[in-house]
Amino acid sequence: IICENTMKTKILQESSLEDISLAGEILRSGGLVAIPTETVYGLAADALNEKAVCSIYAAKGRPSDNPLIVHIASFHELEPLVSEIPDEALRLANAFWPGPLTVILKKSSMISNTVSGGLDTVAVRFPANTTACAVIKATGRPLAAPSANTSGKPSPTTFAHVEADLFGKIDAIIKGKDCPVGVESTVLSLVGVPKLLRPGGITLHQLEEVIGTVEVDRAV
Repeated sequence: IICENTMKTKILQESSLEDISLAGEILRSGGLVAIPTETVYGLAADALNEKAVCSIYAAKGRPSDNPLIVHIASFHELEPLVSEIPDEALRLANAFWPGPLTVILKKSSMISNTVSGGLDTVAVRFPANTTACAVIKATGRPLAAPSANTSGKPSPTTFAHVEADLFGKIDAIIKGKDCPVGVESTVLSLVGVPKLLRPGGITLHQLEEVIGTVEVDRAV
């Protein structure tokens, strides 16, 4: 028996203020919207809506112990999501935000275990892509947004990639320009000694120029 997807996926235009507003409405109501960023396309949901976050895992076929990155559109939106902001985070934000850098900090009670993959930390990024930021602002909430692909497939850098993979599985896709960085964000833990967990758009050398020595995780 072949079961076809029955969800009607809307195609939204990044140049349309009306469509950006609609994306915000969909996300506030618990839907999923694929959005362009400067790194790769992200599959966004309201990070504070437990049911919506669970929908990300279901749509991607993603293991539930794999934490999600929370996206914000202003540095001031970081404080409620974390229990403390160390000096290194301030210096890195001044140097690289908005941009392709994700920092891991101790989470606040606002962040569920579903978002954090059961950890006591949260990964946060302030993207440079103007469409992504516009959608976050239109939603009025931080957005959990891993790459917009079925788990195991390459991270999508074009609208066509996302449409081919997730059409019929999510509520909407924003048709934007190709992602210029083309690789996922650098992930740096600031819990304890600074440690690079994933290389990306910001290099180890760039990080060390700002905060000094950074350990590199053995997995890297």
